[in-house]
Amino acid sequence: MSRNPIVAVVGRPNVGKSTFFNRIAGRRISIVEDTPGVTRDRVYADCEWLTHNFTLIDTGGIEPNTSDIILSQMRDQAQIAIDTADVILFLCDGKNTYTTADEEIAQMLRISKKPVILVLNKIDQYKEPDFFYDYYNLGLGEPIMISSVNVLGIGDLLDEIVKLFPEESELVEEDDAIKICFIGKPNVGKSSMVNKIIGENRVIVSEIAGTTRDAIDTPFEYNGQKFVLIDTAGLRRQNKVNENIEKYSVIRTISAIERSDVCFIMIDAKDGITDQDKKVAGYAHEAGRAAVFVVNKWDLLVKDNDTLYEFQRVIREQFAYMPYATIMFVSAVTGQRVMQLLDQAVYVSNNHALRISTGVLNDVLNEAMALNQPPSDKGKRLKIYYATQASVKPPTFVLFVNDKELAHFSYVRYLENQIRKNFNFEGTPIVFNVKARG
Repeated sequence: MSRNPIVAVVGRPNVGKSTFFNRIAGRRISIVEDTPGVTRDRVYADCEWLTHNFTLIDTGGIEPNTSDIILSQMRDQAQIAIDTADVILFLCDGKNTYTTADEEIAQMLRISKKPVILVLNKIDQYKEPDFFYDYYNLGLGEPIMISSVNVLGIGDLLDEIVKLFPEESELVEEDDAIKICFIGKPNVGKSSMVNKIIGENRVIVSEIAGTTRDAIDTPFEYNGQKFVLIDTAGLRRQNKVNENIEKYSVIRTISAIERSDVCFIMIDAKDGITDQDKKVAGYAHEAGRAAVFVVNKWDLLVKDNDTLYEFQRVIREQFAYMPYATIMFVSAVTGQRVMQLLDQAVYVSNNHALRISTGVLNDVLNEAMALNQPPSDKGKRLKIYYATQASVKPPTFVLFVNDKELAHFSYVRYLENQIRKNFNFEGTPIVFNVKARG
């Protein structure tokens, strides 16, 4: 499994970072289907240049010396983006010479030891400004001139960015270990759960920092199977004061989700299901990860014969777009069913990587079409010529049809249900791509 290189855009306020970000992201951003109940705040974008895919992060303006609490938080969050990035773009206002704030930001970047490209934005003509060579004093090499508004120099800059990407081997992670990401709101018991697992069966190789400050990777072995437990920071409820600040915690969490195999979506049994739980689950769903709803603090509930079934019903109702996810009721404090979580992770991870032969797949689809004919519109009926499985993690199927417009989502959902009836895809989403033959 490999991750995309991460490119962070930093600089002081009003130098055009967001304009640049929108210019790059707006053309080649990955579009995620609009699923009811799923939201995704975006201060990052999956982008593409030539044969390279990468993740672009936008940051708030950095004010190095400020007592304002919001500005200081923005500085701290920009530092997190710097620590996360593989390549950093330092944007300056090319209409003016550098400022004291630019000097202090340049010092931050030199300390980071990361590859940095100095970018002079707002250069609307192919002509070096009089103060161009002053920027060499920042100690970050030769500046690259661009205009985000007029799209000047953008291609040359992207060429320089991809040259600095790490080697592919540095982005590939160990494949024989199942990577489990613990996600959820604060105080739901994510860290307690990780500690309980590794405390009862301490076969820890090492504890190392992950790709971000707040995601900690713990390699671990249980019953001969290697795991990597990824503990993430909790996602807090947003408000008007810190809405932009909280988006950076989303970056860190999604980065952890996208390099995992299985997401344990932690829910507090006492609090029930909240809007934050729905948002967190949506990230795992959009990323196509295998998923398990882990209802923690189950020992604190006063229960009767219907408590468990009622909680299951509410989960299925509130997370209707994730009917495939399994549900576990546990307690990190007492250890109730905690080690069964690892068995569940192996189970859903295997289903996440399940591959079906083309012949068997088409036999199932032909039977499904015989039971329920494909839809028609204005006298023209959908024809499905054949299907094939294109990839795994998540299982992705390609349907070759006569007309994509006739492939209504309700019929595709019917086909998905038929596939699930015949093959064990419990715990994993299934993706369908519909293509017109020829």
